[in-house]
Amino acid sequence: MIEARNIDKTFAGHHVLINVSCTFEKGKTNLIIGQSGSGKTVLMKCLVGLFEVDNGKVIYDERDFTKMNFEQRKTLRREIGMLFQGGALFDSMNVEQNVMFPLNMFTDQSLEEKLGRVNFVLKRVNLEDVNRLMPSELSGGMRKRVAIARAIAMNPQYLFCDEPNSGLDPQTSGVIDHLIREITQEYNITTIVNTHDMNSVLSIGDSVVFIYKGELWWKGDKETILYTENPELNEFVFGTELTSRLKR
Repeated sequence: MIEARNIDKTFAGHHVLINVSCTFEKGKTNLIIGQSGSGKTVLMKCLVGLFEVDNGKVIYDERDFTKMNFEQRKTLRREIGMLFQGGALFDSMNVEQNVMFPLNMFTDQSLEEKLGRVNFVLKRVNLEDVNRLMPSELSGGMRKRVAIARAIAMNPQYLFCDEPNSGLDPQTSGVIDHLIREITQEYNITTIVNTHDMNSVLSIGDSVVFIYKGELWWKGDKETILYTENPELNEFVFGTELTSRLKR
């Protein structure tokens, strides 16, 4: 479980996050949603330490991340997997080298052990016999699945996904969504997904927080989000054709 407690973040005098408190539960897909500029990306970056909070705390299973020194944070980050927007694969490395990258950086495993882990996670994301392919030889969906394999290579306790469906068609997006949810439940990971895709919300949103103008404006799940009377959330939700059809 990850907790944000009374998080404030300001840039050049502009309050981007204002007293945000929320909990992200283990074994669930926890979604952060909001309009562009709402502060949802800043919140995720505060949670992983890419931005330092001005006030408040970030707690990883009763461990205060905000009070940790560099070495303590480095140790904790070994428990974190990151799925970046666009996948962020290294173009000069093949699939096997990309997935092995965190194992080379953070472990002392033998080459045989690392290869075993690489093949295991590639099989888990339904990719086999692609070890020698370069990112340029993969489809968009395959690149995302390789990126997921890399993110779970270290068997993380926490998984952060930044706009995982960016640039994908609806069918492929659904495949990626359900893969993230399956892995979350199978390995009992605390997963946080930053998204503006309402299809993802309605498909895998076990827990949803809506950030509006830097504040926590609403929280709930995919079952309740369509029936909220929160006007700002309704404006966000029913900006898509899919949810408009479902509401009728």
